[in-house]
Amino acid sequence: MLVGRDAERDHVERILGQASTGRSATLVIRGEAGIGKSALLDHAVAAADGMRVLRGVGIESEAELAFGALHLLLYPYLDRLDLLPDPQAAALRGAFGLSDDTASNPFLIGAATLTLVAELAAEKPLLCVVDDAQWLDRGSSDALLFAARRFQADPVAMLFGVRDTPVPFPTARIEELRLPGLSSDAAAGLLDRHSPGLTAPMRARVLEEANGNPLALLELGAARLAAQREGRAEPAHQVSPLPVTQRVQETFRAQIVGLPPASRSILLVAAADRFAGMDTVLRVARAVGADTSDLEAAEHAGLINVADGELAFRHPLVRAAAYQCATHHQRIAVHRAFAGALTEPDVLDRRAWHLAAATTEPDEAVAAELERTALRAERRGGAMAVSAAYDRAGRLSVDPGLKARRIAKAAAAAYDAGKPDRAARLAVEVTSLTADPGLVAEATLLRGQIEYERTSPEADAALASEAARLVVDSDPERALVMVTEMVCAGRDAGALPLIAEAGRLLGALRLPPESARRASADAQISWGDMLSGRPEKAVGPLRAMLTVGLAPDAELMHRIVAGFSALMLAEDRTAVAVMDLMLAEVRASGALTWIPYAQEIVAAAQALRGDFLTAQTCLAEAVSLSAEFGMDMEVAVLRATSVWLAAVTGDEPRCRELAAEVLPVVAGRHAVGTAWTYWGLGLLDLAAGRYGAAFDALHAVCAGPAKYDFLIRAVPDLVEAAVRDGGPDRVAEPFAAFERWAGHVAGPGATALLRRCQAVLEDSEEHYRAALDLHAAHGGRFDQARTRLLYGEWLRRRRRRGEARTELDAAMAGFKRLSASPWEARATGELAALGERPTLQPIADDPLKDLTPQELQVVRLAATGLSNKEIGAQLYLSPRTIGHHLYRAYPKLGVTRRMELAQLGLG
Repeated sequence: MLVGRDAERDHVERILGQASTGRSATLVIRGEAGIGKSALLDHAVAAADGMRVLRGVGIESEAELAFGALHLLLYPYLDRLDLLPDPQAAALRGAFGLSDDTASNPFLIGAATLTLVAELAAEKPLLCVVDDAQWLDRGSSDALLFAARRFQADPVAMLFGVRDTPVPFPTARIEELRLPGLSSDAAAGLLDRHSPGLTAPMRARVLEEANGNPLALLELGAARLAAQREGRAEPAHQVSPLPVTQRVQETFRAQIVGLPPASRSILLVAAADRFAGMDTVLRVARAVGADTSDLEAAEHAGLINVADGELAFRHPLVRAAAYQCATHHQRIAVHRAFAGALTEPDVLDRRAWHLAAATTEPDEAVAAELERTALRAERRGGAMAVSAAYDRAGRLSVDPGLKARRIAKAAAAAYDAGKPDRAARLAVEVTSLTADPGLVAEATLLRGQIEYERTSPEADAALASEAARLVVDSDPERALVMVTEMVCAGRDAGALPLIAEAGRLLGALRLPPESARRASADAQISWGDMLSGRPEKAVGPLRAMLTVGLAPDAELMHRIVAGFSALMLAEDRTAVAVMDLMLAEVRASGALTWIPYAQEIVAAAQALRGDFLTAQTCLAEAVSLSAEFGMDMEVAVLRATSVWLAAVTGDEPRCRELAAEVLPVVAGRHAVGTAWTYWGLGLLDLAAGRYGAAFDALHAVCAGPAKYDFLIRAVPDLVEAAVRDGGPDRVAEPFAAFERWAGHVAGPGATALLRRCQAVLEDSEEHYRAALDLHAAHGGRFDQARTRLLYGEWLRRRRRRGEARTELDAAMAGFKRLSASPWEARATGELAALGERPTLQPIADDPLKDLTPQELQVVRLAATGLSNKEIGAQLYLSPRTIGHHLYRAYPKLGVTRRMELAQLGLG
């Protein structure tokens, strides 16, 4: 019975009701041990009338067993795996040790968890309850939270009970309910019902010590009442300095210590391995001198319950107390006995951990067992379990070289598991353990990747440089990976000296000529030339890299290099084509961490082409995944692109809000993100006629460290702002650089922008007409409309009214199609100044503009003929959620059936 929790009970029941009607909900119930989380979860289960219930629990001592908790949760439904997409089914089988054909991908395991739970919920509404979730193994918690954040329109409720511990449970973007202590009246009522007869002073003391914690009220009250009845003296009244949880645990310890030694032994055995069945518990108990009869005293004390051949502790704190109040030697004996009892192939991981717990000195045989456990966890995709096993194996290694190698693997796995602090600590340790250049290089590169988020991309580039120099002669292909990290991070930071150093390292690498890797190295050398204002040396190798990036078998990193190279060449269509190939690969393989980087390139290319809707769709997915993976710097860079999009579409509050959010993260750290942000702010002011402010913001882009990246395309906006503000002489240097870049790139898009700049600076109609001809050949709807607007303004000033009206009408229509409202308003204002009313030509509304980014993504995939299940597999959403997005999109698009989508031209 829940006491004093009416509001919390109602909250949980609302979530159950919401899920029953097809609206997914997840809730984390947080609080100290004994505060009532489990009771509230029990109430949820009892109230889940007509719902399927999945129930699990985390155990601290089992946090190293990869996907153990998830396996127990889903075990009854493994016969449904054939309903999942093949890659997801294979990943879940691998995670549960049902197959070891290939290494499992942790994100595919999360997607498989989502799909399996969604399949179960399609039959009847589902409640998933996990208590003590803070002790879940990392693989299980990641999979469950991945699914929880993606359920939208499924009849699924997920409840997690989480105790406050030093190890945080990652609850970003999930609703939390914190349980406070009971009110004074509720606490007094609970104590009086369960411990009647306490003297007034003792009653007051228990209420004070328990501080509203229900478990403390029950246990401290029972202990004080027993002492009172037995006539035992109590110490002078003072509030214990111990936290409530520890006071309760001390009460349990006192009860356990009062048991016969054999009873304490069997409780220790049961506490040491939750996965052990009663037969194994009894076999181990007999090995340490206990037997079945010794359970009776613990049962009589109410510490455990034995029913249907299962032993359950009354509370997790009882389990913890049973283990902690044993001596060190007693624990070692129990773990050694477990290792002797666990000999079947399916329990070798548990055996290895019991051996490790029973070993106090380096022991290569045990270390080797743990390494084999790590390899099995690696195949299952449990990165944190891999890290824990390699770490412990390293501590038990006799050979210093083996120790360093194992600790290095532990560091890499910790990074993959999203534990950068642990990974950095282990990586630094590796460098102190060995002089092996390969191991030190890998550890140093890892430290750099961590510093990208912690400090800056420049810190990453510097450490990647240090790593590459260690292996540049002995392992040139590995060195290429390290230098690529150095170049990409150096580019992000605008660190030209580091990029130049990378160029020297790349030039010295002994790579096969005419190979993709040699082409990638040459392209990255050319990044240095391009970013230093030497496009004449860069264009050839960059164009050659585009061919490499479009090859069907290109490596992912080569595609990234090709994508950014395409942006530098203003080859936006090619950038999108390369990234589309990459996105198809990573979606199929589950390599989700690559998606934000690919979508960053696609969003930039589509924004600069004038396809703002697609850019926003790409950014929405990329931001969501980056936040999921804790990639805070990438989130900021993606949002910087959103600043630009908010500016061109005229959402000034959103533009400034995003800029205020982004700049503190990227300023002085990420040059590209900073430049995107200032470009957006400059465009916002330019459209509004605030030319001085626009010039200042755009000058920060064109004079900053990213000025020769693809952001050199901000120069035409700077030129316009300078001329409007009466200072064209102030742009001589950036315009000369832009002219040099456009002349060597020589594509129609770049040349069109160059001719527009020349038209504005020279007051030349010839350049305006040439620019418009190039826009017509190249596309780029926003740039074309901008040029028409400027040309129309030029014509109006020369009183060529008919021609001006034609251009201004066309500009206005172009801006309207793009929903670029501030630019549309500027064109309308020019027509008004001309003394003309805008020609109200019918303009077909873009049927996509009212869709959310996710709806747009879904309908485009549906238009290609993919089923809801196939779309869900690509986007890592449930089929029902895909159906929900389509249901909401159809009225906005004016269609009623799926087959009509193909007729809308959604590509």
